[in-house]
Amino acid sequence: MEEPVIEFHLSERSGLSPYQQLVQQVRHALRLGVLLEGDRLPTVKDVARQVAVNPNTVLKAYRELELEGLVAARPGVGTFVTRTLAGGAALASHAPLRRELERWLTKARLAGLDEESIEALFLSTFHHAEGEVA
Repeated sequence: MEEPVIEFHLSERSGLSPYQQLVQQVRHALRLGVLLEGDRLPTVKDVARQVAVNPNTVLKAYRELELEGLVAARPGVGTFVTRTLAGGAALASHAPLRRELERWLTKARLAGLDEESIEALFLSTFHHAEGEVA
């Protein structure tokens, strides 16, 4: 049995329902090129066990992704990615940006920031910069 390409996690602090978090994580994986066309998502049963939710929550997330045309369920076989959100040129720029972001995260941790503070700083900076671009 092959290892799943994506591992899900849930956060009570996200402000999103569990099914919305699962959908968002698949979309992010599609955008970052972590999931590619033809990749199989973990089974509903495996995801439900992994993140401790009702299997219907996972089914709801997978159905939404299917309605968006991002995945397709093949009864008895699994749910497979049918379309990616990653652009080839954009993917090429991810590696250097990721390394830079990892260096920044290391500096933030060395400065004593915990995960919640790092997230707050990043999001406030992101939204501030987004406002300047708009």
